[in-house]
Amino acid sequence: MTPQSSQHGSPLPGLPEPDPQTGAAVKAADRAHVFHSWSAQDLIDPLAVAGAQGSYFWDYEGNRFLDFSSGLVFTNIGYQHPKVVAAIQEQAGRLATFAPAFAVEARSEAARLIAERTPGDLDKIFFTNGGAEAVENAVRMARVHTGRTKVLSAYRSYHGSTAAAINLTGDPRRWASDNGSAGVVRFWAPFLYRTPFYAENEAQECERALAHLESTIAYEGPQAIAAIILETIPGTAGIMTPPPGYLQGVREVCDRYGIVFILDEVMAGFGRAGTWFAADLYDVVPDLMTFAKGVNSGYVPLGGVAISGKIAETFAKRPYPGGLTYSGHPLA
Repeated sequence: MTPQSSQHGSPLPGLPEPDPQTGAAVKAADRAHVFHSWSAQDLIDPLAVAGAQGSYFWDYEGNRFLDFSSGLVFTNIGYQHPKVVAAIQEQAGRLATFAPAFAVEARSEAARLIAERTPGDLDKIFFTNGGAEAVENAVRMARVHTGRTKVLSAYRSYHGSTAAAINLTGDPRRWASDNGSAGVVRFWAPFLYRTPFYAENEAQECERALAHLESTIAYEGPQAIAAIILETIPGTAGIMTPPPGYLQGVREVCDRYGIVFILDEVMAGFGRAGTWFAADLYDVVPDLMTFAKGVNSGYVPLGGVAISGKIAETFAKRPYPGGLTYSGHPLA
């Protein structure tokens, strides 16, 4: 993030006048009462943000910053998009909130629009408040659907910070919470830059990574494995695009052993990979797909699980054992 200002610290055109006094008050209240994620609280110094527009935000000193990280990798369309702001205002005036057990126009339309864009037959949408909750529910669906308990996830992965999601995470951020990982087994996904398989090219990396995965399944017992979860393109643990053929190979392995294939598209979905979903780049259709972040660029918290026909059929006559107070929140 690069600060920009004119000489002598005066505000750039279009920015409000600097207001250091308000900025100091915002910072003081933050330091007194806000508990920040992933941080040693006394060692951080959060910037007080006065506003944002498009790809930029600014502080109370009159400095403007170009946000190369799109917030926390979610503001795909930038800040304060006028069409989205207007839609939020309109929906708040019409029906700001309602319980999830009813059919509500905004919820139904959002589900229809998402289902039109998901690959294959992922036509049922379970709404959550974010990506971690989406992963939690996708894993629960897979376990109930298969009657199995184990879930395989990759090292160098991140799936969220709630109970199951953090244990599925493969990078070291899970260590402090790694006491609820019963049923989680990890494996090495392809990563040619630091290949764990001593591969010399992408084809070797793909072949050896799939052989390693299948060996892991054999020794863990395929009859005990409910799901394999992968980020289609890993995100915060390192941007590592899979080699050609790898995801199709995982799909084939899952089909052979009756394992549910979950793709985590929380970060890569809704245009960040250049297509609606990164799965479209690899011509693969999972059984369950999680999404959040770019679905509405974070303007109101929203995530979800896109569900295939065979998983949805499991819960046609059998209640799904899960739910959220704000599932399909009309404003989101």
